[in-house]
Amino acid sequence: MQFLQLITLVLAILGSPLFVVMAALALLSFYGAGIDPSVVVIEMSRLAETPMLLSLPLFILAGTVLSESKAPVRLLDLSNVLLGWLPGGLAVIALVVCSVFTAFTGASGVTIFALGGLLFPAMLKDRYPEQFSLGLITTSGSLGLLFPPSLPLILYGVIAETRIDHLFLAGILPGLLMLLLLGAYSIKKGAATRGPRKPLPAGETWRALRAAVWELPLPVIVLGGIYGGFFVVGEAAAVTALYVLLVEMCVHRDITPARLPALVVRSMALFGGIFVVLAASMASTSFLIDQEIPARLFDFIREHISSKYTFLLLLNLFLLVVGALLDIFSALVLVVPLIVPIAQGYGVDLTHLGIIFLANLQIGYCTPPVGLGLFLASYRFDRPIAQLYTATLPFLGILFVTLGIITYFPLLSLFLVELFG
Repeated sequence: MQFLQLITLVLAILGSPLFVVMAALALLSFYGAGIDPSVVVIEMSRLAETPMLLSLPLFILAGTVLSESKAPVRLLDLSNVLLGWLPGGLAVIALVVCSVFTAFTGASGVTIFALGGLLFPAMLKDRYPEQFSLGLITTSGSLGLLFPPSLPLILYGVIAETRIDHLFLAGILPGLLMLLLLGAYSIKKGAATRGPRKPLPAGETWRALRAAVWELPLPVIVLGGIYGGFFVVGEAAAVTALYVLLVEMCVHRDITPARLPALVVRSMALFGGIFVVLAASMASTSFLIDQEIPARLFDFIREHISSKYTFLLLLNLFLLVVGALLDIFSALVLVVPLIVPIAQGYGVDLTHLGIIFLANLQIGYCTPPVGLGLFLASYRFDRPIAQLYTATLPFLGILFVTLGIITYFPLLSLFLVELFG
């Protein structure tokens, strides 16, 4: 048994896929406890019966097609027409477009690579300071994870067995608060470096609006369809994927039929990776619950921390470290099963917990010294990583303030849920 555990440790150190390590740990754990290891296979197969999981591959496909089309250029063009006249307008545009794009792609790396090449040169040309531009785009790369139909929101709902439509509602106001505070800082910074810009001619506005008119209904399809009672989440994902395919292949023709199979394969490969990690995680979670590990952890923590608010503070510090060290999907499957029962013991609403969790992880993406977004931006813009550290600090300060508000004012997350959910 110890020999098998050593092999598993070596596999992890050598960089074996996460699902291999987790599945091996689950098998060894059940075997060591004298339980038939076939339980692992049963737990894994149970995941396939989760109805909400159907929405995940469809939203991934929609996000992949959007990222490979010229939709980012059209949205950027329209935003520039509508907001470019503001002092700091281009910075606000970067925030809005990146958050919308990340909401559909779910991965900050995609946003930085897809939009960074457009936004960074444009901001330098518009005489924004390089440090400010780097910090803004790097930070914006992970904004949008709280907005529907964010893939991490769906994944958290599946793992924590929380209603995904409630999570979609809960993320809207906290996400808007982040955008509002960052936008206010950007306008102030823009006013100090540039004067107000003249509005573009009306004809230019109409041209940009006509070009992007087919992408604009996407949020309405997702939110309006679900909360209007027309779709459940899985059906909304199917309609969204079909709509995106029709628009990008038949209307704009950015995606040719010859390219579609490769995009489908890439989307399903990403979903397959998420699925097998999630299945292995569920098997490991079942063992932890069977051995009452979460209950023991809660009893241990409760001995030292009696206040719910102190627990939330320490939880935020822990999740910031997790968000800086792990990619968001690995963090979800590894950490959520452990913290959910502990948070419930302190009376934390699971929907509110999901927003706290994802807010921490999206901030962790750009938190020095090892935030993944920092390294991606350093590679994309060919700048030293130390320069990215200092460039993101003002934006991180604003995001930390927002995180405190989200954590200690649960009504911000739960207001729309109570109103419409």
